[in-house]
Amino acid sequence: MRFMLPYCLVKPFVLALDPETAHEMSIAALRALGKSPFAPAGHPLTDTPTRVMGIDFPNRIGLAAGLDKNGEAIDGLAGWGFGFIEIGTVTPRPQPGNPKPRMFRLPQVEGIINRMGFNNHGIDALIANVRAARFKGVLGINIGKNADTPIENAAADYLIGLEKAYLFASYITVNISSPNTKNLRALQDETELDALLGALKARQTELAQQHGRHVPLALKIAPDLDDAQIGTIAAALRRHRIEAVIATNTTLDRSKVNGQPNAAEAGGLSGAPLFEASTQVVRKLAAALAGEVPIIAAGGVVDGAKAKAKLDAGAELVQIYSGLVYRGPDLVKECVAATRTVAH
Repeated sequence: MRFMLPYCLVKPFVLALDPETAHEMSIAALRALGKSPFAPAGHPLTDTPTRVMGIDFPNRIGLAAGLDKNGEAIDGLAGWGFGFIEIGTVTPRPQPGNPKPRMFRLPQVEGIINRMGFNNHGIDALIANVRAARFKGVLGINIGKNADTPIENAAADYLIGLEKAYLFASYITVNISSPNTKNLRALQDETELDALLGALKARQTELAQQHGRHVPLALKIAPDLDDAQIGTIAAALRRHRIEAVIATNTTLDRSKVNGQPNAAEAGGLSGAPLFEASTQVVRKLAAALAGEVPIIAAGGVVDGAKAKAKLDAGAELVQIYSGLVYRGPDLVKECVAATRTVAH
């Protein structure tokens, strides 16, 4: 990003700060940059144009949800060259999330543990930010349920998110896999998943007819699934004709970080220690889906080789987030370059 100091100079300062403070400062800086008349217009790096979900992506590398929960920094992030940007997770009503501290770095292994709990300003605030943004590229909006909504009423929250985001998103991600909202992952079970996806697809069809525009749905799943669960989810994706699956969210497993400072903190682990588990889910999904549902891979991409490995495992697109903490925006360019020759 040519209007900011090289990340190698900024990184020691960033890593010296409390993780959530550093995150908030980064969003504030990106928000200010996006409003600046000197900001880049947000042209993506166009190296590997590809069509997924009926959408044309200028390259295969996107920003995962979680960095810009409220859509405050879209224009600032657009200058980094992403092929697509996903914002959220957003809930129908604003909520503060879990008590602080709730984000912890594991720098020796390039990992992060968080238990944020869908802290966000609510979907109305997010939509206002999207409307104010100049960004014209591919934008995903990631939706979730409020923490105080009973799990048996979860579908109502997701339907609110779908309806309010529909006109403003290139695609909408249904997040049922965060480990930091009580019982949320129960929605991955067969009966609950069928009911939720059925309700969302029915409303998607109505909204498409109403607005004359089809907005695809993606389902974001956890890495902590056994083979039977992966098979169940794959069957549900095909049965309900969900347009994509994002694999994966953060993990509860600590086997890769035992003995590391902060490893015992509750929450989801992301970054490099997640790479193998999330990539294995991609491989198994690719085999189960047989090309019927495209896979967007997320989890542990901290360099270009790992981005390419996700595509080799069967993904069509790749998302990054935690790797940016340790590598900065140059990671986007590296990943785009590493994936330009991968043919699908």
